[in-house]
Amino acid sequence: MSSVRVPGKVNLALCVAPRRADGYHDLYTLFQAVSLHEEVTALARVDAEIRLQMTGEGSEELPCDRTNLAVRAARLLRERNCRPDLGVDLLVRKQVPMAGGMAGGSADAAGVLLACNQTWQLGLSRPELSGIAAELGSDVPFLLFGGNAVGTGRGERLRPMPAPGRLEWVFALAPRGLSTPLVYQRFDEMAERGTLVPNADLSLQSLDALCSGDAARVAPELRNDLQPAALELYPELATTLAAGLSAGALSAIVCGSGPTCAFLCADADQADRLAVEVASAPEVRGTRRAHGPVPGPEVL
Repeated sequence: MSSVRVPGKVNLALCVAPRRADGYHDLYTLFQAVSLHEEVTALARVDAEIRLQMTGEGSEELPCDRTNLAVRAARLLRERNCRPDLGVDLLVRKQVPMAGGMAGGSADAAGVLLACNQTWQLGLSRPELSGIAAELGSDVPFLLFGGNAVGTGRGERLRPMPAPGRLEWVFALAPRGLSTPLVYQRFDEMAERGTLVPNADLSLQSLDALCSGDAARVAPELRNDLQPAALELYPELATTLAAGLSAGALSAIVCGSGPTCAFLCADADQADRLAVEVASAPEVRGTRRAHGPVPGPEVL
């Protein structure tokens, strides 16, 4: 049996290039791992079944069949190792907000790769697991490593970055989700209308500030190119962002494709107060406190 804790993430910068001919977008993103974790436990079975149970944040709304990314991760791992005989019972305890742009499902997949690699005694290194992770999703490779990292391509090509200091975050959860494909579709429509101009460039000065660990330097550089599309699809998020700024946040941003909103605070005391105040705002079903950057997965 093996248990692993895997952090969620926030994108300090999410820069999106124009849509390519194949329909995908090149990204330049700066990931930061944060202290909301998924815990994955893997227990080997004597048959070839892969079974999943989930508890915690939003788990009652998630399927536990082969469509779940955690199950897909286990199946892909044994497929790439030519071991169809391997089976496992998986238990996922969720803390990362579901369908909120914070990569909870990707954290589950990363945790499954690590826990099953150990439980099945496959002996793969993290770089080897990262290649499998990239087949599962753009965020999964980063969650094998944590800290801060630049992601390019679809986000899966990683370059570790300095991770000093400690940033204090408040995350405001929305009562409904947003579909990532729909957000990208709206992004493309807005680009065609000329409402936004896709540009995946990030200056070295901005990158240096974002990696400084100094909240005052990080705040003005936070960037999410998908935010205008998310706000068109879910206009109420603008009210949530405004509520956080009114409550004293240094900066406010939509997480990934949304709809979770992230607020960067000057210190822990301010973040604690803001979490309480924003929790009562319209279109907020709750708040979560976290800090970052944090290390990658921890074997329990």
